[in-house]
Amino acid sequence: MIPVVARRRSRNLDPAARIRRAAGLLAIVAALVTAPAALAAVKPPQVRLDFEKYTLPNGLEVILREDHRLPNVAVNIWYHVGPANETEGRTGFAHLFEHMMFQSSGHVGEDQIWKYLEGAGASFINGSTDFDRTNYLEDMPASGLEMALWLESDRMGFLLDRLTGPSLANQQDVVRNERRQSIENAPYQLAEEEMWHQLFPKGHPYYADVIGSHEDVQAAKLEDVKEFFRRYYCPNNASLVIIGDIDKAKTKAMVQKYFGTLPRGADVPPITATTPPITSEKRLALTDNVQLPHLNMGWITSPIFKPGDADAVVAANILGQGKASRLYKALVYDKQVAQSVSVDQQSLQLGSVFTISVTLKPDQKPDDVAKLVDAELDRFASEGPTQAEVDASQNAIYSQMVFSLEQIGGFDGLADRFNRYNQFLHDPGYLNKDMARYAAVTPASVKAFAQAQLKKDARVVISVMPGEKIRPPDPPAPPKPEETEKPVVSAEPWRNTPPSIGAASQAKLPAPKRFALPNGLSVYVVESHNLPLVSCDLVLRSGSGIDPKDAPGLAGFTSAMLDEGTTTRDALAIANQIHALGASLGTGSSVDGSSADVSSLKQNAPAAMSILADVVIHPAFPESEMGRVRSQRLTQLLQQRDQTFGTAVRVMNACLFGPTHAYGHTVLGTEAALSKISRADIETFYKNYYSPKNTALVMVGDVTEAEAKKLATDAFAGWQGAETSVPVPPAGATAGSRLVLVDKPGSAQSAVLAGQMGVARSDPDYEKLDVMNTVMGGLFSSRINMNLREDKGYSYGAFSFIGQNRGVGPLMAGAAVRSDATGPSIEEILKEVKKMKDGGVTDDELKLAKDSITRSIPANFETTGSTAGTLAQIYLFDLPLDYYQTLPGRVNAITKDDVLQAAQKHLTPDQMVVVVVGDKKVVEPQLSKLSLGAIAYRDADGIETQAAPATN
Repeated sequence: MIPVVARRRSRNLDPAARIRRAAGLLAIVAALVTAPAALAAVKPPQVRLDFEKYTLPNGLEVILREDHRLPNVAVNIWYHVGPANETEGRTGFAHLFEHMMFQSSGHVGEDQIWKYLEGAGASFINGSTDFDRTNYLEDMPASGLEMALWLESDRMGFLLDRLTGPSLANQQDVVRNERRQSIENAPYQLAEEEMWHQLFPKGHPYYADVIGSHEDVQAAKLEDVKEFFRRYYCPNNASLVIIGDIDKAKTKAMVQKYFGTLPRGADVPPITATTPPITSEKRLALTDNVQLPHLNMGWITSPIFKPGDADAVVAANILGQGKASRLYKALVYDKQVAQSVSVDQQSLQLGSVFTISVTLKPDQKPDDVAKLVDAELDRFASEGPTQAEVDASQNAIYSQMVFSLEQIGGFDGLADRFNRYNQFLHDPGYLNKDMARYAAVTPASVKAFAQAQLKKDARVVISVMPGEKIRPPDPPAPPKPEETEKPVVSAEPWRNTPPSIGAASQAKLPAPKRFALPNGLSVYVVESHNLPLVSCDLVLRSGSGIDPKDAPGLAGFTSAMLDEGTTTRDALAIANQIHALGASLGTGSSVDGSSADVSSLKQNAPAAMSILADVVIHPAFPESEMGRVRSQRLTQLLQQRDQTFGTAVRVMNACLFGPTHAYGHTVLGTEAALSKISRADIETFYKNYYSPKNTALVMVGDVTEAEAKKLATDAFAGWQGAETSVPVPPAGATAGSRLVLVDKPGSAQSAVLAGQMGVARSDPDYEKLDVMNTVMGGLFSSRINMNLREDKGYSYGAFSFIGQNRGVGPLMAGAAVRSDATGPSIEEILKEVKKMKDGGVTDDELKLAKDSITRSIPANFETTGSTAGTLAQIYLFDLPLDYYQTLPGRVNAITKDDVLQAAQKHLTPDQMVVVVVGDKKVVEPQLSKLSLGAIAYRDADGIETQAAPATN
């Protein structure tokens, strides 16, 4: 974890992971003056972050930083308001208001914010509410900066001009759908909410979840919203950060133009809440509709940036962050009583929260595992950490902080970091002092923190066992008020004309250099010398798509075993050495590929690369580790059953392709196959497909071509392997049933997916279908999302996507919807697909989609990691090296007729398979009314079952 304010309890507006076409960020932004001299010294780097801060006469603080590496810009505005400013009975109000800010404002029509920004090529648009602040973020081409400032200033100054009762009712629906999806339908989240109820007394600003309760969200009145805006959304309660490819003089003029005339508000009342200490242990036992037991412990600890906060972050790292941590070794590795463990310090203004979260194996009891946790905590408090543990954690923290500087925008990018430091410390440039906080941590100070703040009589312990999920009240929403159109009389009519978007930048994207080692290993290199970082991604054409029919999951099992021991290192030695380097190492598989990647500071790149090579070239596949990894993967299968959308995708793949097809199962495979896969099977798969002739090494960062050749040669020259043939999977055989139901009793929402065969990534129509999908369900402003979320209020977010596969992949559209709206949601999704097939796209939609795709391309090259991942995809799908450089020309040449012809050729709305995961007794009557044929029933693993009568 990067040692900044955690986002776990934040609530953000945009379900970006599913709706945004691409969630890339923008550019590397800082230059290191001095890197740590040696691991043993564990000295923090000194970072030069040039910026300018000034304040407008109305009180708005402005922070600017120029970075011309990529033609992009991040706009990040913080309002210093969150639940910490709320009163009892108004929980969730700050978050609800965040949603209202995306509706409309005086000079911007309903839902037009998304279209303006997406059309300008924004790669990231979002807002989030944390306990102490609310932020709004746009990452986009520099040519769209004025557009972003026009929109942000309009909602700061003129939101109330268009605020209506119907718009409030709409967002109340959306927020309540978000609560159902992210809390009430998600595993263990009600228990986490209860943790905060127990840590803080009722009436305290941190008592309720950021999203609030159904009752409080629904109780919000229009006048409450107006008063909240007047009190907190004023220039003197906000700070604006702009970073990127800007001219500071011109940017200042734009800031003055758009924000300078906004009036100063009244002084914001100070927060008066205090946090009482916990003086005796609180224990609760809850049940949830889950497969695995769970244990959560929580303490109130030092506030953000106060003495003890940095010690808490280091303690969390040592105790439970990664395979090298104490609790992982004790609970997951040695005793194998837990599936996962995590430890977190969430730093907040009125008192931070330190949590230990353990997901248990199916046959374990929380009370028994709690005793094991307590034994580790007792030892930690009595003996303290070792100097080596503190050194390794400090080095990891420094590396994480430096890596975080690669992204100028997004959550926890540099713009957000500037704003965080500015709000809590009034010093945007606090980074070096922040790292100095961690440099001052010692074994003795961590021991003192543990003894003083992690006491048994100052904590809450909540255990969760599989059973009934007991949800809080969810009253029905009242009828929506009638639309009341009111004329908007502008106080500044010049704002009615949106600024124009400049021409797309012609700046060249990073171009890789390519060479091959004598053993056949392809090497791609992109030089980026702004930060002393190196990211390496080794990608092989050996994913789950080539699993044997009788061993689904073999590719994933093989990649998972790579870092579990080599001929010279055992699993813990690998984890400890990577942690000490401040590096990160990962292995894994996808549908069409497997990978092993490592990232580190440049000075540690040779050592990190040596470990990467060792796990790839010399895996031992030790029998002693196979049982543990097998158990973890089998338990992951159980966990997937708790995820309605994960279940829907798994079942859809089986329905579309057939259960024995290469694409008909997930990377995890099946329980039967995982139970019988042997070490010999893994060795055979490895020998058949792990060869330098089937692999590319992508290296991005502070390396020259000569340095890259030396690193690659030193690490991989000795790897030998034969030529290998990787077949492209044939087309699948779609199941006969069109309507499939998976019963999930008591579910607060239904996961709805409509799917059909799409095309292979190499198909000439892929880019035309990508433009089509962008309009249909690939953007927030897309047809499906606007229909189900904004118009109908059925969902928190709806989407569509086209799978990227070497063979023919899927095309899917779906949403998590209110259970009582399951049937209507299916009808609306299929209606949108048919509308696209019959009519294609409009001129405006085509322009928006093409602009969004082409202008956001540089976001793929923001960080060393994202650049490496982009090039790995180029190798995996046999795309030309200049694919992204030439993509804008191909996309801009696509016409409406091209999109219509592609839609008519490939879309089959009358044959799409519909999978629903939801409460059978609620959704079955709705499904029976659809004209989709008889309902077929499957279990959470996709196996056909006999229909059972619904229960009441």
